[in-house]
Amino acid sequence: MPMFDEIPTARPITELLDQVNSPADLRALKKEQLPILVRELREFMLYSVGQTGGHFGAGLGVVELTIALHYIYNTPEDRIVWDVGHQAYPHKILTGRREALLNIRQENGISGFPKRDESEYDTFGVGHSSTSIGAALGMSLAAQQLNTGRKAVAVIGDGAMSAGMAFEALNHAGDVKADMLVILNDNEMSISKPVGALSSYFARIWASKTYDHIRKGGQKVFSGLPSALELARKAEEHMKGMVSPGMMFEELGFNYIGPIDGHDIDHLLTTIANLKDRSGPQFLHIITKKGKGFEPAEGDPIGYHAINKIEPDPKPNNTKKSLPKYSSIFGKWVCDAAEQDEKLAAITPAMKEGSDLIEFAERFPKRYFDVAIAEQHAVTLAAGMACDGLKPVVAIYSTFLQRAYDQLIHDVALQNLDVLFAIDRAGLVGEDGPTHAGVYDLSYLRCIPNMVVMAPSDEDECRKMLQTGYEYKGPAAVRYPRGTGRGIDIDPALSTLEIGKSRTLRTGQSGIVICGFGRPTYDALQAANNMDATLLDMRFVKPIDEAALLTQKDAKLIVTVEENAIMGGAGSAVSEFYNANNIQVPILHIGLPDQYEDHASHSAMLKRVGLDADGIQSAIEKKLASLKLT
Repeated sequence: MPMFDEIPTARPITELLDQVNSPADLRALKKEQLPILVRELREFMLYSVGQTGGHFGAGLGVVELTIALHYIYNTPEDRIVWDVGHQAYPHKILTGRREALLNIRQENGISGFPKRDESEYDTFGVGHSSTSIGAALGMSLAAQQLNTGRKAVAVIGDGAMSAGMAFEALNHAGDVKADMLVILNDNEMSISKPVGALSSYFARIWASKTYDHIRKGGQKVFSGLPSALELARKAEEHMKGMVSPGMMFEELGFNYIGPIDGHDIDHLLTTIANLKDRSGPQFLHIITKKGKGFEPAEGDPIGYHAINKIEPDPKPNNTKKSLPKYSSIFGKWVCDAAEQDEKLAAITPAMKEGSDLIEFAERFPKRYFDVAIAEQHAVTLAAGMACDGLKPVVAIYSTFLQRAYDQLIHDVALQNLDVLFAIDRAGLVGEDGPTHAGVYDLSYLRCIPNMVVMAPSDEDECRKMLQTGYEYKGPAAVRYPRGTGRGIDIDPALSTLEIGKSRTLRTGQSGIVICGFGRPTYDALQAANNMDATLLDMRFVKPIDEAALLTQKDAKLIVTVEENAIMGGAGSAVSEFYNANNIQVPILHIGLPDQYEDHASHSAMLKRVGLDADGIQSAIEKKLASLKLT
């Protein structure tokens, strides 16, 4: 198999791949042609992701598996469910979207994740981890009840296997003895040792039809002798246990096969074909290399999880100021705070790099806890720590905190525990699209008693809010966006803000008052300047600055601006205050509409929903016209 050491900038010649416009075309090929297809598919993926940017290493690692699955199974009638979806680019290429991949994650282009309304081959919409086994189990049970004969396969990575959801589904599948196949794509070797000749040999035996017939025949022979049947079962388990890590899955009711080499296309075809028509839950463990075939990605699988679009080398610009990312602001603050307080502990659900806890993990290893993809556990772990004197900081993406909502309410807020939530990727997130958008946290946080909720408008405010939330006695949340700040100087001190106190960025004479929450506040500043409006940086969504709102009760128009769903969001808090105090004032809420926003660049998405500077001003002008106040 050839090894590539650079991403091609010219479209490669892929004569065989060009003939495959559907899995039916793939199944028409001879098996001897498939190694050629493997090479061409991997090379085309290198080229296409280089053109667009996107998820990278995981897809390179499952090229052989993707070909084998579509070759053996009658897709789309048979169901293949990809967990998370980072690895689904080869699947998209083989299912009629080869040319569309050149626009993946771009505005009006295809999604970076499987999406049901995009293709009949995308059997389940994904983006969050560890849902594949449960979804495939549901499909298997539906096929059984409707007697369709349809097959169901779940492909899950070893990282996603760390989540409780995966084991809940495994436990249920084993209990109901569903006819399904779970494929564990182990690309970090975190579960098993490297594939050995002995384990591969036994995997071939256990997956073979001959062994299955012997096994079932033995069960019939010993059915009248329970003690002999149990002895045979234990002998089989001990034999498997000597050369494989699969006894845990056997105990859950699965027939475990593996581990096998996930880059051996012939072995994959034989094993999957043997397992396809087996009754009951089957578990195939394959070993793959993340970034397979691309030397830099094989050496740095984390760094090449995703890549940006390959651009021509820009001319050096030594005058441009480098702006810090919000995640870096958090990473610097949490280290500074930990130096001052030995009770600080940092928790993340498998987001060390994304949340920028790399330096913290190196400097304070005994106070750093990566719980893997287990958001519910992360929050309850923090609650337990807070009960006994630690001050936990949970670094988590907004979209992933949704998965731990019960724990947030029941385990933290209800007990008024001292936990700080550093919520990254709040708001629209650009090319990752609606599965990763953090556009509901203001709505789902502000309705929880005991919570303090903050939204910084710039990087200095972010640092101050993190320290404010840390020192607050009770649950607090700071939600900040993806990407960089505005270039505001950051005070290195561990300063705090007065809880529930806004600040005035501009005082105008037009009678228009804009209440900005978080990142859009500075976009609203342009509209405020153009319309001579007053601009309040509200800072706190909860508690809201009631005194500041009361001083604006005679305004001609109150405008709220937030990068969050309008329903139940920060603007709703403003309306609720005026309504509760019987104050009649015209109000305009500017935020995200009641719909999912398709992927595009962040700036394009803001323009689409009217949250850029021009859109904010236009919305205000329309509202004034409707009130006949212009």
